[in-house]
Amino acid sequence: MDSNELIKSFEEFKDQKNLDRITLMAILEESIQNVIRKRFGSDEQFDIIVNPDKGDLEIYLNRNIVDDEMSEDDLLDIEISEVRKIDPDYEVGEEYTQKIELKDLGRRSILALKQNLNAKIAEHDSNNLIAKFKKMVGEIVHGEIHHIRHHHVIVMDDEQNEMILPKDQQIPSDFFRKGESIKAVIHNVELRGNKPQIILSRTSPVFLEKLFEQEIPEVFDGIIMIKGVARNPGEKAKIAVESYDDRIDPVGACVGMKGSRIHSIVRELRNENIDVINYTNNTELFISRAMTPAKVSRVEVDEENRSAKVYLKKEELSRAIGKGGQNIRLVSTLTNYNIDVYSDEPLSEDVELSEFADEIDEWVIEEFRRIGLDTARSVLDKDIKDLVGLLDLEEETIVEVIRVLKEELDD
Repeated sequence: MDSNELIKSFEEFKDQKNLDRITLMAILEESIQNVIRKRFGSDEQFDIIVNPDKGDLEIYLNRNIVDDEMSEDDLLDIEISEVRKIDPDYEVGEEYTQKIELKDLGRRSILALKQNLNAKIAEHDSNNLIAKFKKMVGEIVHGEIHHIRHHHVIVMDDEQNEMILPKDQQIPSDFFRKGESIKAVIHNVELRGNKPQIILSRTSPVFLEKLFEQEIPEVFDGIIMIKGVARNPGEKAKIAVESYDDRIDPVGACVGMKGSRIHSIVRELRNENIDVINYTNNTELFISRAMTPAKVSRVEVDEENRSAKVYLKKEELSRAIGKGGQNIRLVSTLTNYNIDVYSDEPLSEDVELSEFADEIDEWVIEEFRRIGLDTARSVLDKDIKDLVGLLDLEEETIVEVIRVLKEELDD
């Protein structure tokens, strides 16, 4: 096999991988150098001349001219008598440059060269793929479900690039069929062994943000800015928006007439309930708006500790906290403040929880206060199953607190 045959054998592969001729020749040169080093221990006395325009290459070996019977290396040394058969003007100590054909390297070296070329081109392809998709992190891609496995789904894009949607990046109610089209955001790109892995996500807050950019023209054009996103994937989300045009209501523009604009986003997110919040730099007002659907009486902000106390009427407490504490957690994430809710109405014939400090640990009392229960009556009015779901306490501890409170009020 000569160099032209070798290059020709890789032309089709080059076209499949979108390699330009200059890149291919550079890979060839590097691969030949590797083979020569492995074959002869060094490539210092070899010159590899690549011509990208013509698509060919030449290999030359620079041999040392020595006296007859003084050769120490049959490859790197050449005797003077042999050289003078070619040109009588050569002298001992000079270099003789000899053209080397690929076939002169031996069958094993040519096989190693092919393997090296395959590895180098695959590495080049992987590096290009990683570079391409790293620039796309945070962008939405469309793909087709190629294979469904227990822990992840394999997705193929239009260019037949393989992407992975792990189970923990799927919306809990997601259900996929092979051949189905899906949307997801590129979450991460990493190298596993020699193979790049493109990780997708449908649970990331970025996914919701990018869906708004796709579906709401004012967001795409930059007239409306997304200031923050908090999600409990598949269940509830809050997104804060702000308009740079005083004539445009950002919430109304995002929701649309009778929810027409946001409907497709909700459907894509498996009926995730989305609260669109009008952003403001006024922290108290922003927290109050974020507490929707609950109506807030007042907000007290502690900037130093990044915390806030939210006061509401008794009937608003459950809405403020949400199912399993979901609403208040999303508010905390969206506003970046630790939120505690409190009843704004004194209860008759009631006792502050702080009065039970001798019988109930202070940290337990604080946990009840965190969800807006700061009196004995407010705790006893709650169903024990609800308390178990809302509090970060063992059921036995909650039962003991209820017993203590009941005894006090009965007395």
